[in-house]
Amino acid sequence: MFENCKGKWTSDLGNGSYKNPVLFADYSDPDAIRVGDDFFMTASSFTYFPGLPILHSKDLVNWRLVSYAAERLPFKDYDIPQHGKGVWAPAIRFHDGTFYITFSAPDEGLFVVKTKDPFGKWDDVILQKEAKGWIDPCPFWDDDGQAYIVRGVARSRSGIKSQLFLHKMSPDGTKLLDEGVRIYDGRVQNPTIEGPKMYKRNGYYYIFSPAGGVKPGWQVVLRSKNIYGPYEHKIVLHQGETLINGPHQGALIDMENGESWFLHFRDCDGYGRMTYLEPARWTEDNWIEMGIDVDGDGIGEPVETYKKPVAGDEILTPVTSDDFKDNKLGLQWQWQAHADKAFYEINNETLRLFSVPAKGEGLLTDAPNLLSQLMQAPNFTMDTKVSLSLKDGDAAGICITGGSFFAIRVENNGGSLSLVQANYFYDGNKKPEDIAERKEIENVSEIYLRITMTYKYKKMFFGLKDFYNPPKEYSGLGAFISFSYSTDGKYFEQFGSEVEYKVSKKSWVGGRCGLFCMNRAGKEGGYADFDYVRFG
Repeated sequence: MFENCKGKWTSDLGNGSYKNPVLFADYSDPDAIRVGDDFFMTASSFTYFPGLPILHSKDLVNWRLVSYAAERLPFKDYDIPQHGKGVWAPAIRFHDGTFYITFSAPDEGLFVVKTKDPFGKWDDVILQKEAKGWIDPCPFWDDDGQAYIVRGVARSRSGIKSQLFLHKMSPDGTKLLDEGVRIYDGRVQNPTIEGPKMYKRNGYYYIFSPAGGVKPGWQVVLRSKNIYGPYEHKIVLHQGETLINGPHQGALIDMENGESWFLHFRDCDGYGRMTYLEPARWTEDNWIEMGIDVDGDGIGEPVETYKKPVAGDEILTPVTSDDFKDNKLGLQWQWQAHADKAFYEINNETLRLFSVPAKGEGLLTDAPNLLSQLMQAPNFTMDTKVSLSLKDGDAAGICITGGSFFAIRVENNGGSLSLVQANYFYDGNKKPEDIAERKEIENVSEIYLRITMTYKYKKMFFGLKDFYNPPKEYSGLGAFISFSYSTDGKYFEQFGSEVEYKVSKKSWVGGRCGLFCMNRAGKEGGYADFDYVRFG
C-alpha cells in the first residue's frame, strides 16, 4: 500500500482527487470545524509541548500547521514527561466570534483554551472542572443560548466506561454548572463508546461517537429531539471489506454548498493514528451516510481515493526539515515536557542542545529536553550533522521515540567516545535499555547521523473485541528503523540492527523523530550543535 512512497506524503493527486490518509502523521483524535471558507483542525498531543496543534486548510486535503493552542498545562508535573497523560481528545468550536478548544487530561480534569485569532497566540489554559477519568469533552451552544459539555469516561481512571454524560456549561465556556447527567449507556450495543461530538440539525441533537475499540470499532451516530435523550442509534461507518481498520473518532464538516464530509483517524500501528477523509450525505429521514456503502447493508466503508471537497491548485506537504536559518525552531518541533529556555539556543543558524542532567535512570523516556516532531511519511531518511562538545556522562544523537525509543548516539565515558545503538520499549516499568551495538570512536569532533524508516506490509488480525464480526484482517503498517553514520558526510556505514517501532499502550504515541543531548550520569554537561535536520 505504501511501499513505493519515498519522502514526503502527498494526499492531493493533482487531478481534482485525493488519496487517504490526508495526513500521514500521528494527529490522534482529530477534530475540525469550518469557519467561512477556512478549515481548522486540532488533535491530541499528550505529553508533548507546545500542545494542541492547530492546522489550517482551504480544502480539507492540504493542511498546514499554523500554531499551538497550549504552551503548557497549569501543573508543574508536566515539567517532566508524563507519558500517556496530558492533552487528550480535544474538540474545537467557533462561537460568537471566539475559537474554543475543550480537552481532557485524564488525571486532572476538563480544560478550555480560547482565542480570537487561531493563527496567533491562544489564551492560557483554564481548568473547567477538576475530575479523574472524565475524558473527550465537546462543547455545544444551543439555540436558546444555554451551553453544554458532552463527555465520556475512562475506565482506567474512573472504573466505568462506555457511557456518555451531559453537563450544563457557563456560556463563556470557563466552567461546568452541574455534575452531569448520563444520557447514553453503550455497554450492550455500543461498548467502549467515547469521543462524542455534538451537533444540531433539523430539530435533532446528534452525537457522533466511535465505539467498539480503536482497531475493531465503528462510527455510531446517536440522535434525539431532546438534548437529554433518549437517543436512538445507527452505525454509519465501519471497516467492512476494506483493510482500513477502525474507523475511529473524528469530525463532521458541513459545507456551504450542502455537502458534508467526515474526518476520522485510523490506527496505523508504529506510524500512529492517521487522518482520513470520507464523503458524507444526509438522508431524507435525517440520518447521515458516510464513505461508500459497497454491499448495500446501510453502513459505509472508508474510501481510498475520492474527489476533493474543494477544487484548488495549491498542493501542500508538511514542513519537516530545518536548517535553523530563522534562528528559531520550526513549528514542527515539540518538547517531551514543558519547554525550558535552558534546553537550547539557536545562533549562527545552528541549534545548540545543552546536556541537561538526566532524570531517574538516565533514559530518554524521562528526558524533558528531548526535541521531536511527527513522522510524516512511510519511507524516509532523517539526516543531521552534529558537532560535539561533550563532557563525561554526556550523550547526544537522534532517535525514533514516543515513550519507547530507538536511538543512535555518541557517548563520552571518562573521556572516551563511543557510538551506541540503544533500544527501549516503554511499558510503564523501569528497566535497563538494551544496547544493541557499541563501537569505540576516537578523535571525533563532528559526526553525521542517519535514521532510515521503512514501511513493511504486515497482514494482521483482530477479533477478541470485535462485537459484530469474526476475526478480521487489516493492513498493519510495520515501521522498521535502521541506523547509519558517517565521518565525512559522504560515505555512510550501517550501524546496529534493524528494529520495529511498536506503540506502547502506556503512551499511545506513534513514532516521532527526535534530537537529544543529555548527561546520563545526572551531571552538568556540555552541548551538541546540530547544523541541520534533513528529511528525504
